[in-house]
Amino acid sequence: MQLASDSPKGRYAARLNAFRAAAPSHPGVAGMIEAAGRVGGLDAADLNYPDHFSDMSWQGVNKLLDDNGLTLNGLAMRYYTDPGFALGAFTNPDKIVRRAAIDITKEGIDVLAEMGGSLMTLWLGQDGFDYAMQGDYGAMWDSTVSALQEVADHNPDIEIAVEYKPNEPRAYALMPDVGTTLLGVIEADRPNIGVTLDFAHVLYADEMPAHSAHLIARHSRLLGVHLNDGNAKRDDGLMVGTVHPVATVELFCELDRIGYDGVIYFDTFPDHSGLDPIEEARTNIAITERLRHVARELSGNNALAAAIARQDATASQRIVAQALYGGGEP
Repeated sequence: MQLASDSPKGRYAARLNAFRAAAPSHPGVAGMIEAAGRVGGLDAADLNYPDHFSDMSWQGVNKLLDDNGLTLNGLAMRYYTDPGFALGAFTNPDKIVRRAAIDITKEGIDVLAEMGGSLMTLWLGQDGFDYAMQGDYGAMWDSTVSALQEVADHNPDIEIAVEYKPNEPRAYALMPDVGTTLLGVIEADRPNIGVTLDFAHVLYADEMPAHSAHLIARHSRLLGVHLNDGNAKRDDGLMVGTVHPVATVELFCELDRIGYDGVIYFDTFPDHSGLDPIEEARTNIAITERLRHVARELSGNNALAAAIARQDATASQRIVAQALYGGGEP
């Protein structure tokens, strides 16, 4: 898939665990980083804390990244892999467990700073509830906001990004959508707290990605973009633009409008379909580059701007379809 020569290439990272199948002879973090380096178009990688550091020091991880032509995009906390946090991390009814969750997050922040990174992503999937009459909603909310404040204050130079999702593993997440997440971020009231937008999570939350990105930028800061696709029934983790190409183009238009210049992180699941993870990553990059190019072309389209201003979907869809698929005049 070729692009115009004047299109600047984006910066891309990928879900490291997606490369497990490509590293059978070198299991663990070393093999996954080596496989990611073979993609050829990835610039960075995200690692999970503490999972990806159980057998290797941060110095060893940094060397692996460097040896494979990658940089560190950031770390992501993974509480749900510890059965001790099954009833919640920041929302756990046991204050000792809540303290452990905060402390391990601070440890992750310290490791991130030592590695030269600046973005810590918090996916609070285990913080929620499964039944009516199970939890004290006020106490759970207060403990989460307080925890966010404490981890943000631990190192103000590290950005804390809250990644929302409607559910999984809990039946109901405490922060399931963009509005609720923004309420929590606003209440936490720390300059280094913002939001990560995951495309499939947004669809799953019955939201339009560009609209959610606009709201985040309007009321907080968009600190990360996880790109993928899905059928809005669950977190499918499909390849970029394979189900919602127009919505993906619209998201890129919005990202340009708000000035987002961060890494695009491919949060996709090639293992679910038995795909070659290296080829899957290359496909993500190729489609993303094409859709970003289309978004740049449309950004200066006066006819499209006029159609959107009058909410004329018949005209706007013809213009976007012509840019995406070619053909005659829209």
